[in-house]
Amino acid sequence: MTENRRLSPGDAAPAFTLPDADGKDVSLSDYRGRKVIIYFYPAASTPGCTKQACDFRDSLAELNEAGLEVIGISPDKPAKLAKFRDAEALTFPLLSDPDKATLQAYGAFGEKTMYGKTVTGVIRSTFLVDESGKIEVAQYNVRATGHVAKLRRDLSV
Repeated sequence: MTENRRLSPGDAAPAFTLPDADGKDVSLSDYRGRKVIIYFYPAASTPGCTKQACDFRDSLAELNEAGLEVIGISPDKPAKLAKFRDAEALTFPLLSDPDKATLQAYGAFGEKTMYGKTVTGVIRSTFLVDESGKIEVAQYNVRATGHVAKLRRDLSV
């Protein structure tokens, strides 16, 4: 399998419309005119993904005050996302990408190394999309723990 093309600052953010945890469609275009952090994670309710989601939840007020919205995207079905949202009291949209088209468009699905083996899966990644729909920050292979704190430092939030 070949590596997906990775996005860089200045690239147009790939458009998407995906169902949220309640099955309601959410599009990137809904955020036009605002900055949005889009983060891709492998699976709801797993230890690393729960830690990362809770870090975003706990930082959401400060991120929102800085003019930043947050969206999480995984291949999970909406029903699993709803359980995850409710269990962890998450207050930002979780979107479902079961066919992985959006994950692939962002370069967040492909070969990665896990425990010394090459596997194909979700590459934990985070993007900041600016008000005009351009990638401002693209981070691949981020760590679940400490990532939100690092992102806040990088963005001076």
